[in-house]
Amino acid sequence: MTAIRDSLARYVAVRRALGASFYEPALALGHFVDLLEHEDAEFITTDLALRWAMTSTLVERATWGRRLSQVRGFARWINVTDGRNQIPPAGLLSARRRRNAPHIYTEQEIDLLMTRAARLRSRTGMRALTYSTLIGLLVATGLRPGEAFRLDRSDVDLVSGILSIRESKLGKSRCVPVADSTRVALEHYVQKRDQLCPLRLSEAFLVSERGKRLKAGTARSMFVRMSRAVGLRSATEDGRDGYGPRLQDFRHSFATGRLVEWYRAGRDVSRELPKLAAYLGHVNVGLTYWYIEAVPELLELAAAYLDKNCPGEQP
Repeated sequence: MTAIRDSLARYVAVRRALGASFYEPALALGHFVDLLEHEDAEFITTDLALRWAMTSTLVERATWGRRLSQVRGFARWINVTDGRNQIPPAGLLSARRRRNAPHIYTEQEIDLLMTRAARLRSRTGMRALTYSTLIGLLVATGLRPGEAFRLDRSDVDLVSGILSIRESKLGKSRCVPVADSTRVALEHYVQKRDQLCPLRLSEAFLVSERGKRLKAGTARSMFVRMSRAVGLRSATEDGRDGYGPRLQDFRHSFATGRLVEWYRAGRDVSRELPKLAAYLGHVNVGLTYWYIEAVPELLELAAAYLDKNCPGEQP
């Protein structure tokens, strides 16, 4: 282990001791240290930090800023004991992000993606099995993609049909009940997974072709390729993939689908929203209200509901 990788291990341990789960930042910083070691760099430089932060061309500029911010935190910590480590100045890449309007998947688009996933080729067949299960799970539950990737086998109770989501965003944990059809689909995945990967190489529920935990970056890249193949994402003039639907948008589609159903059924959405917020793991109901503002159909349904049930009130 190099000195800088040893320092990273201590940095991650300190952050977790202070109460942070620090899962994705730890993975990201591990990749940054890979670059440092590949370049035979003994300490952090601003140039290397910028190069690493801007490696991916398929993400928003705010993602570059977030990656550089992660390096800045590590560099600030390690600089205390070794001043040769440069701390990238704030403001080089903005981490501020304007929340994009969600892509709400149609049933036809979901069918196209599921069909494409089922046709993915691999040596053992695990790729098609895992990606079709991943998409189906996100559609059916509205989980954050990261929550799905972090599921362990022990987190999936196939008898009662409950998923245990542990220390997700802001350290919140929750139990997510699933429909019986989803439970049956997960049972099928487990049976096929254990046939194709009889050696347990990971405690992860969703595994890669090699039987290891499915990596978030790999899954997102694969989803970009699938989206492009079915016509949901186009290429830019220079041949790169343009912006388009994301794995996260399955969560948005799940939430808005429930809200549309409730409005159309004439239910009091203000009473139902706290249940949806708890199911999704939102820290407050205000985050769930965002979906009503972000989707035009929901705004229209909300306005119609108010006109019918609160005729004396002005919007």
